[in-house]
Amino acid sequence: MVQLKVFRFRQGMERPRYDTFAVADQQGLTVLGALFGAQALHDDSLAFRYSCRGAACGTCAMLINRVPRLACRTQVEALLRGDPGPVLPYYPLPGLTEPWDPRKEVMVEPLPHLPVIRDLIVDMTGFFDAYRSVLPVLQSRDPVPEKEWPMTPATVRELDQYTSCILCAACYAACPVNGKNPRYTGPAALAKLWRFRIDPRERDSARRLGTADHPDGWWACEFHTNCRRVCPRGVPPDKAIGHARQELKTVKKDTGSG
Repeated sequence: MVQLKVFRFRQGMERPRYDTFAVADQQGLTVLGALFGAQALHDDSLAFRYSCRGAACGTCAMLINRVPRLACRTQVEALLRGDPGPVLPYYPLPGLTEPWDPRKEVMVEPLPHLPVIRDLIVDMTGFFDAYRSVLPVLQSRDPVPEKEWPMTPATVRELDQYTSCILCAACYAACPVNGKNPRYTGPAALAKLWRFRIDPRERDSARRLGTADHPDGWWACEFHTNCRRVCPRGVPPDKAIGHARQELKTVKKDTGSG
């Protein structure tokens, strides 16, 4: 049997609690599968988000053994063997008051830095507000070609690093800066902004750079690299932010405005 220790909260509760559920172990069992088992066998009020079950939609991101991950791809067997997953060198989560033995139990909690609606479901409004603030759509330059925009393989490879984001908010939840500064644009939005900065089809890519040229944008990052470590698709927001800051420094030096 697998022991799941799950964070529980709903409106009207004085404080959250943790419930423990025993779920039958089986080969290939994921944390999402274990949550389905707990819901079906023990408590049908247990609330969590999911959709594709194939690590493509990002909906089931949650804190698993104190690390942001996708529940649909996280294997229970690996957790109980002691696999810590991504190692986050600096991640100041609140200390646990609930007893927890990672050798025997899987701890499942909602993503931090976002308000909890119920159990493992968080309010993603702040995350998506930050994402929309960078205007994450291509604004094509003129004239639009009759067939297609030609791009070199190197340009395509560079863009591919940032286009695979599935908006799971794992990077947002793993970022210490988001934890202490709710105004911070955040790694996912900044990585998307850089994606349009380097897209040769973009109408005014230089203007994109200035969109986050403020204390809560490019300059708020502290380069803990947690964002890159937890991303299920390998998107490197820290790399994008570093490039953007270097470009801005160069521009300000050349124009004498920095």
